[in-house]
Amino acid sequence: MATFRREIEATIPALRRYARALTRDADLADDLVQDTLVRALRSEHLFHGGDIRVWMYTILANLNRNRLRSLARRPTMMPIDDGDAAEGAPEGARDIERALATLVDEQRQVLLLVVLEGLSYREVAEIQGVPIGTVMSRLARARSQIKTFLEGGRPALRRVK
Repeated sequence: MATFRREIEATIPALRRYARALTRDADLADDLVQDTLVRALRSEHLFHGGDIRVWMYTILANLNRNRLRSLARRPTMMPIDDGDAAEGAPEGARDIERALATLVDEQRQVLLLVVLEGLSYREVAEIQGVPIGTVMSRLARARSQIKTFLEGGRPALRRVK
């Protein structure tokens, strides 16, 4: 039991990093991580071994998905203007933040888990509950869209039949 709690404690910095990247709000990210930790500790009996990081990321992703569904049922809020960004942030960081904001949620999550957290495609597929090919496809599209955005281009539109 003590080992399980130590392993969970070791995942907290990575969970916070991922949650902050997903939510773009430090307070909201901390709440999400806290909810993840509470859920993991209550559900210790459901952990059947394996990589605890993947299990924790899965819990966090599911809680975030539930949060987004809940927000979708609420009225929309006004977006923050570029002038409202934190002062002193490097220009490149704001460009990347804007580029990430253009991605659909699934693509952003895959990109963050692979690039920021260094997880394997298999681990990301397990977290998101999709095939590895889907992870690879989402990652390729996300990288392409980020590159296009940073180069000042417009994202290509897909033809729907």
